[in-house]
Parts: sequence; structure tokens; C-alpha cells
Amino acid sequence: MPTPAPAAPENGAPRSELQELQLKAGQVTDDSLDSTRRMLALCEESQDVGGQTLVLLDHQGEQLDRIEEGMDQINADMKEAEKNLTGMEKCCGLCVLPCNNHGEVLWAVHSALQQVSMLITGMEKCCGLCVLLCNKSASFKEDEGTWKGNDDGKVVNNQPTRVMDDRNGLGPQGGYIAKITNDAREDEMENNMGEVNTMIGNLRNMAIDMGSELENQNRQVDRINRKGESNETRIAVANQRAHDLLK
Repeated sequence: MPTPAPAAPENGAPRSELQELQLKAGQVTDDSLDSTRRMLALCEESQDVGGQTLVLLDHQGEQLDRIEEGMDQINADMKEAEKNLTGMEKCCGLCVLPCNNHGEVLWAVHSALQQVSMLITGMEKCCGLCVLLCNKSASFKEDEGTWKGNDDGKVVNNQPTRVMDDRNGLGPQGGYIAKITNDAREDEMENNMGEVNTMIGNLRNMAIDMGSELENQNRQVDRINRKGESNETRIAVANQRAHDLLK
């Protein structure tokens, strides 16, 4: 509880210099206590926001993983379709009308392309990363670097390191504040400053975690874009090859 200010003398005489100093000290102590309470409330609010942000980043990472898995599945389906197209192209010209085997293979290619189309449609509903950017023709040559193992978790060289506070929440040896009134208000201020110090350390570590996760996700988005461009080119080439076979 705040210490009551010294009362004015009953006879209405002006306060002494000591009483004035005590009054000012009490007012400053009250203001300082309110400041530490506001600091503590702001730190608690920041911690809550930081925790929610980390949860959202984790959810976003899961979505990116599903998108990348879809890209890999499209690539695998297109490889199978290309094998079927290659088999058909080797047989073309041997007979006037497509043989039954050609029909079966062409149906397999058609089914694979339909599956790819469904995957792309589903992915377009969940994000804007899968816009098909180009329409290349001629033969398709896969870039092995696009489909190699992902580099999630790669160490970021310029990333700040976590700060491990081994003081067990204790402040400086002399305390955070200078004791003037030596009352409960100053004890509360000291406790508040200790909690604020701990929370600031937690917020810094949260920021480091966010930076690391964002760095990983940015690299993953770049991979997804490259895979999307590769799949678009591969699909366009396969469609052209299938169209040529049907002529």
C-alpha cells in the first residue's frame, strides 16, 4: 500500500523542507511503481502475442510442407506419364491406326495428367504460390537441383545466438532500483523489474526462433516456386507430345 503523505500541520502552517521532500519522494515512488506495473503488463502482452505468432508460423510451415509434397507428387506423376509417352513415340508410324496398346498407354497418360490437374487445382485453393509462370515447349530437361533434398533446418550464419540467463531470475547484486523509502512499494518495484528482465530475455529468444523459422520458410517458398515452374514446363511439354501423338 502507498505510504500516506505527511499531513499538513493542523494550525495551517507551511510544511517544513523535510515534509516537502517526503511528499515529493512519496509521489515519485508512486509514479515509479505505476511505471513498473505498466512495463510488466506490456511485457506479458508481448509474450502472449509472441506465443501466438510462433503457433501461426508453425501452422504456416505445415501448410508449406503439404504444398511441397504436392509438388513432388506432381513431379512423380509426370515422370510416369513421360515414360508412357516415350513408349508410344517409339511405336508411332508402325501402323496407320493406334493399336490397342497405344490406347491403353494414352489412357494412362491421360489419367496421370488428370491427377496432376487435380493436385494443382487443390493447391491453388490454399495459397497463391502455385501460379504457373511460363509456357515453355520443346523437350523438357529436369533441373536436378530443383528436386534434390530440401535444405530446411540449414544453419543461418548470421543468426543471433540464444542468451542463457543463469541468474535464476535474480537481478544485479545491488538490485534494480535504489531504495529510498524502504517500504512495500519499492519491494514491489524490485519484483516487477525482475519479472520484466526475465520476460525480455524470453522475448529475445522468441524473436530468434521466429527469425530462424522465417528464414527456413523463405527458402522453402523459393523451392516451391522453382518446383512449380518446373512442373508447369513439364506438363506443357507432355501435353504437346500427347497432342502430337493424336494427330
